[in-house]
Amino acid sequence: MKRELDLVIISDTHLGTYGCHARELGNYLKSIRPRILVLNGDILDIWQGRLAHFPPEHVRVVRRILKMAAEGTRVYYLTGNHDDALRRYTDFSAGNVHLRDKLVLQLHGQRYWIFHGDVFDLSIRYSRWLARLGGLGYDWLIRLNRWVNRWRQRMGKPRMSFAERLKYRIKEAVRFVHDFEATAIRLAAEKGYDYVVCGHIHRPLIRREEIDGRTVTYMNAGDWVENLTALECKGGRWRLFRYDEAAFDGLHPHLRIAEAAPEIPTGEALVRRVMG
Repeated sequence: MKRELDLVIISDTHLGTYGCHARELGNYLKSIRPRILVLNGDILDIWQGRLAHFPPEHVRVVRRILKMAAEGTRVYYLTGNHDDALRRYTDFSAGNVHLRDKLVLQLHGQRYWIFHGDVFDLSIRYSRWLARLGGLGYDWLIRLNRWVNRWRQRMGKPRMSFAERLKYRIKEAVRFVHDFEATAIRLAAEKGYDYVVCGHIHRPLIRREEIDGRTVTYMNAGDWVENLTALECKGGRWRLFRYDEAAFDGLHPHLRIAEAAPEIPTGEALVRRVMG
């Protein structure tokens, strides 16, 4: 039985890279039926030019999203820094799929301001080559992390995130994350929004803060590289979903995404798979 939800927000799936947990993401998407699905940036990792790595499980995620749209879910794809090549097509719509840079929603009497958040990252705005170099290093760290986690799971130990541990042990990274969240909350309060929703920093969080007498809720959907998280709303109540493999062990076979096949489609074959 699929869970009926008003709104689901996911971000930073990085489809097209080795770090993306596409099988788990596919399982999650098959388990829900949201009225609105917001893809809050860095869904396709076009920035690093790695779409040649697009195995069948990544294709299945794209097809699952398109199927959800065909069945009535309104899908908003908001661009991020890793898929900023799509920004030239902003305001494009096809059926229930809408491409935007940011989104303003009115839901249950509350105003929502949703965007990826890379606009706050000075390294991307002014030193793109440095940001891309850092992205390559991050990609290799995630690949090593996945190999280590396979062994940890075989030994019955939980996953661990190298990137998350590094982020919170480096003073500058901690300051950047704090400044990112504080800036988003302050701007949302100034603009009269009740909620501000971002991605980008791969830190899943729901946080309420009062600014000049106005309560603003900051939310971040996290990612599907390190944390495997999403934001879910039902009846005006929000929760942070965290993927648990054990919870999906009992899924009906038709609701489960199979393990990746060895075939890796590229070029025209990839287009035929997605559209076909």
